[in-house]
Amino acid sequence: MAVQTIEHLWIPLIDGTRLGARLWLPEGAEAAPVPAILEYIPYRKRDGTRGRDEPMHGYFAEHGYAALRVDMRGTGESDGLMEDEYLLQEQDDALEVIAWIAEQPWCSGAVGMMGKSWGGFNGLQVAARRPPALKAIITAYSTDDRFRDDIHYMGGCLLNDNLWWGAIMLAYQSRPLDPEIVGPSWRESWLKRLDHLPFFPALWMRHQRYDEYWKHGSVQEDWSAIECPVLAIGGWADSYTNAVPRLLEKLRVPRLGIIGPWGHIYPQDGVPGPAIGFLQEAVRWWDHWLKGQDRGIMREPMLRAWLSDSYPPDGTRGETPGRWVGEPALPSPQIRPLALGLAPDGSLRLDGTSIAGERSIRSPQSHGRAGGEWMGTGCVGEMPVDQRLDDGGALLFETAPLEAALPVLGAPVLHLRLKADAPQAQIAVRLSEVLPGGEAVRVSYQVLNLAHRDGHEAPEALTPGEWVDVRIKLNDCGHRFAASNRIRLAVATAYWPLVWPAPYAATLTVDTGASRLELPRRERDDDVSPTFPPPERGSATPTTQLDPGSVRRWSTQDHVTGETLYVTEGVGGLFGEGVLRFDEIGTELSHALRRELTIRDDDPLSARYVLTQSYEMGREGWRTRTETRCELTSDRETFHLTGQHVAFENGQEVHRRDWDERIARDHL
Repeated sequence: MAVQTIEHLWIPLIDGTRLGARLWLPEGAEAAPVPAILEYIPYRKRDGTRGRDEPMHGYFAEHGYAALRVDMRGTGESDGLMEDEYLLQEQDDALEVIAWIAEQPWCSGAVGMMGKSWGGFNGLQVAARRPPALKAIITAYSTDDRFRDDIHYMGGCLLNDNLWWGAIMLAYQSRPLDPEIVGPSWRESWLKRLDHLPFFPALWMRHQRYDEYWKHGSVQEDWSAIECPVLAIGGWADSYTNAVPRLLEKLRVPRLGIIGPWGHIYPQDGVPGPAIGFLQEAVRWWDHWLKGQDRGIMREPMLRAWLSDSYPPDGTRGETPGRWVGEPALPSPQIRPLALGLAPDGSLRLDGTSIAGERSIRSPQSHGRAGGEWMGTGCVGEMPVDQRLDDGGALLFETAPLEAALPVLGAPVLHLRLKADAPQAQIAVRLSEVLPGGEAVRVSYQVLNLAHRDGHEAPEALTPGEWVDVRIKLNDCGHRFAASNRIRLAVATAYWPLVWPAPYAATLTVDTGASRLELPRRERDDDVSPTFPPPERGSATPTTQLDPGSVRRWSTQDHVTGETLYVTEGVGGLFGEGVLRFDEIGTELSHALRRELTIRDDDPLSARYVLTQSYEMGREGWRTRTETRCELTSDRETFHLTGQHVAFENGQEVHRRDWDERIARDHL
């Protein structure tokens, strides 16, 4: 089907604000209206997501849908200012956008909403507002719980990616409006945005427990609010997968889930592979719920998940071996907990018997260097590497070689009885498969701020020396431990550079006799695998790579000072894409970012995080650059967070902002 692409149109809101949109329209839609699909995010439809949008939304238009990429208020060329993520204003604007779309002469009145990450979040949030025209959503790599499973906190610990993402948002939100769209007013509007630029990492660090700030936009607060069908997408290499089983279990609307081996990438381009024909699956979904055509999508298993086979540890993995499995419902009757006992000799007992004894651990503060990135995005070197690099700093419990393969699908759960010698402590738990040569592959993990042991709303300090019972739910996983391999459980007291350290170098003592590990064993291992077609896409947007850029990751340890340095550096393109030019609009983009995280093994208060970045964009006669520097340190009571942001136009400095924040530690 022929497609008309409208580069830019305005969507008017009641308060006079205009939101910018890009529209892909099937030929003849004005005479024969079609359903519409909305993606509503802050990442600039003009140039930020252009390379991804064109082949996806163009594909939907080729299959009989009007597809719109709308920039939120205060982003791209849209009017207004952006104050924070997932605000009520964001949702209110979306309700108006959906109503506007439904009233257009080319729209049948039926609207679907889809998105990945931010767009997956607000798809769920807007669905909970129940706009009449919204008939179904696809939510990819999102969460129902903004505190437990987002980029700011994990297990009540501060993720260092909170600063990473906050700094990236400073760069993203300081990009100028395009004069070809808005005309001469672009510069005045740009400077106004820079004047009102929030210091994003500090916004989020001020909320260190699950309070009203995080409850807003967490759809788990009222599952019944969502009344339209939901297709939820996740990936084992991503960080937003735990929500998929929860959505399938808790929602009461028609719902399906797909969890592949991928990182934070739409599945038609999924890395690690295999990628799937996700756009075909999406069309089947839209056809069913927006056109009333039965394409068989609702006869698929409720959950289709990739069950990984064993593979060697490697920071860069293009493919993950395994197969697809299907579960007709969640909870699944064929997934049952398998108890493994802990013993003081370090054995992990397959007979489920735990043996009385005590084992203690105080990990070096650099423990965690083998963990890779919190969120996989398809970059080189981002996956967990051989866990033996960290195993020397942890308590280890290991099974005998398995007599038969052991498939697991779901969330492992560790029950520990422990005590600490400090009032604040954290615990990091890793589940690994040990290969015949001794290599250890991380299968799942979790961290927990032990002040949050009874929940995230009312943290409570530990009483040193007092035994407590702790339940740690590891990240959901799908993995088949091979026969003859071993299962290893590692327990540590730090996980750097993934999370900011606790204020004390605490020692934890585990009562093995009162502890156990439960694995979600999938009892059937010979069922027929679901199938997906190979990926299809629409036409790509014309793009020229001006420079391939580079991505590097390394760590070093100074054996005189005891300081460990961990560095990640992307030059040219943040996610390995290099320096690009979108040829149709002549706009060039270059983004560079460097993270330096340092810590001494004997002192959590030595932690220091410095992030620098630059973002350049423009074309001949119109070029801008922004430079950002953020630094985080802490003492036992307070975080110290500084930031600097400088903007340049055609090489001349036009704006500068500085921030200096001191934020009290709240049981963190």
